[in-house]
Amino acid sequence: MRYALTLCLSLFLLYTSIAQQVDICVYGGTSGGVIAAYTARKAGKTVILIEPGKHLGGMTSGGLGLTDIGNKYAITGISRDYYRRIGQHYGKFEQWVFEPHVAEDLFNDYVKRGKVDVLFSHRLSSVKKTNGQIQAIVLENSDKPSAKRTIRAKMFIDCSYEGDLMAKAGVSYTVGREANAQYNETISGVQLMTGHQLPDGIDPYNTPGQPESGLVWGVGPAKLEPNGTGDGKVQAYNYRICLSSDPANQVPITRPVGYDSTRYELLVRLMAAQPQKQSLNDYFIWSGMPNKKTDINNRNGFSTDMIGMNFDYPNGSYAKRAQIIRDHELYTKGLLYFVGHDSRVPPALREQMLKWGYPRDEYTDTGNWSSQLYIREARRMVGAYVMTQANCQGKEVVTDGVGMAAYTMDSHNIQRIVIEQDGKKMAKNEGNVEVGGFGPYPISYRALIPKESECRNLLVPVCLSASHIAYGSIRMEPVFMVLGQSTALAAVMAIDAKTSVQHVNVAKLQQELKANPLADGSTPEILVDNDDQTRTTITGPWRVDSKSKGGYGPSYLIYEGQGGEAASVRFTPDIVQAGTYHVYAYFPRLAKAASELCITVSDGKTNKSLSIKPADIVVVGQTSGEWVSLGAYDLPKGQTSSVDIAVKQADGPAVADAVLFVPAF
Repeated sequence: MRYALTLCLSLFLLYTSIAQQVDICVYGGTSGGVIAAYTARKAGKTVILIEPGKHLGGMTSGGLGLTDIGNKYAITGISRDYYRRIGQHYGKFEQWVFEPHVAEDLFNDYVKRGKVDVLFSHRLSSVKKTNGQIQAIVLENSDKPSAKRTIRAKMFIDCSYEGDLMAKAGVSYTVGREANAQYNETISGVQLMTGHQLPDGIDPYNTPGQPESGLVWGVGPAKLEPNGTGDGKVQAYNYRICLSSDPANQVPITRPVGYDSTRYELLVRLMAAQPQKQSLNDYFIWSGMPNKKTDINNRNGFSTDMIGMNFDYPNGSYAKRAQIIRDHELYTKGLLYFVGHDSRVPPALREQMLKWGYPRDEYTDTGNWSSQLYIREARRMVGAYVMTQANCQGKEVVTDGVGMAAYTMDSHNIQRIVIEQDGKKMAKNEGNVEVGGFGPYPISYRALIPKESECRNLLVPVCLSASHIAYGSIRMEPVFMVLGQSTALAAVMAIDAKTSVQHVNVAKLQQELKANPLADGSTPEILVDNDDQTRTTITGPWRVDSKSKGGYGPSYLIYEGQGGEAASVRFTPDIVQAGTYHVYAYFPRLAKAASELCITVSDGKTNKSLSIKPADIVVVGQTSGEWVSLGAYDLPKGQTSSVDIAVKQADGPAVADAVLFVPAF
């Protein structure tokens, strides 16, 4: 007995002695996780970043190169710095479309510059929590689960897509979509809409017209519930596919092991129902990336989304999740092979597909295929505050915002079922929602923290507290980076104040994020937006347009040549520190615009005039517009500098939106 007690004590002492102690533990090497860890290190704290896989960046480096933005005004701090650095790689001021390896290299650069300790191939095994605080987490090696490791920290940040740390810490969460009635919403529950939908009449049975023959693959047996009904089902996952059209950089798309062509029977029927659709873009969102590559996404009724096959993922074991990931990989590789080789596919589509291959220079250690499945939504915390549709649409505005979102309320389809219409049974997709038309809105700090009664030293910037449909607007990679930075700074402040995350001074947090946006003490850039009436002077009949999508921020000024009057807008920055500034003007994407604008940049003593032709401005990616360089200028401290945008040719609408002054020191 004494020997057993001695052995147990020895093992306990050994266990406690090898536990690694840090100030802040970040779980999940997603884009948000990298920025959170970098921010905490820049603030002088000891940090460990834990990534269950072997790569950093999550979906940003996993194929989602066509960044979902909404409005770039919402992307601040280090997140915006990330896309500026991507731009530098491609010779631009900033860029939001990129190759996977470029994205990953940049994340690796952040952890290197920040001197962040990264632990790869380790995942959560258990959480030790006492008195409402996480004391330590036990990790297991992802490849050898019997190998354990313990991390102790003062603060924990769960940046995983799954919310595993949050869940194992006993924090309340939900999976699936709420009924509309729960948060007084209109589009959160069951929704049978027209987006990414199968056309009427697609037969759902193995033998058309014979229900007894069973359902074709991909169609489930569930019944269509009333509109707005809640359930535990999650929106579809997929891979964002990177292919190459460069023959010198291709690996052929071959028949994958386990290939089953019957999985694509519904696609065959869809193609037969719409014979006029002969382009890959009719069946995929086939977006071009630099260097002849792609970011391919789901489009229309049957595509890369593996609808209804992921319901067990959020709460699944590691083994169950691995199986779901393998199934998605096989489905997607099989789909690419099917479109290129099956005789039932129209020849024009097959010929187009055969021009593409896997990129030889991407994902070089995983068979030229992304290791990151697009987990659009898994668990969502039910925290101190729940973001809802009312927040997205500006009907409820929080005052404790520590980041902004701006994307459309978006949900991919959730299930594929049989419905009856005019006496005919047909397959339909259910769950797709795309509702926008609102400007940037703040995300509450309280939505990033648990209820105080549940955990006092955990922050959750990815699986944050939001309804299904609000999460669909917030869940964008640049926003995760913003929230990663905000939660990291909050964790630092909680440590310094010896308090809980619930008692962080949010006003001080907001001020620090504004005053030190890059977390390195550098001089912040200066934005003068048309909405800032103290810094803009309007001459002529300009009107405020807050409804059109395309401006930087909530609105822009537009002049439509009424009466031929002179029209100009002056932007006057308050230069806090004299020095050299790169100056940029923002021009939104317009269907028709004035052929020429005259821009005058002044340092208060000398003026420089520039001619800008809006038609020459190329807008790249899912962005509302582009920053156009006006040059570099030595600007004095104070409010003597200015930028004037004047209409030179009133032969179309002219826009004055925002001017940016970026320190070159």
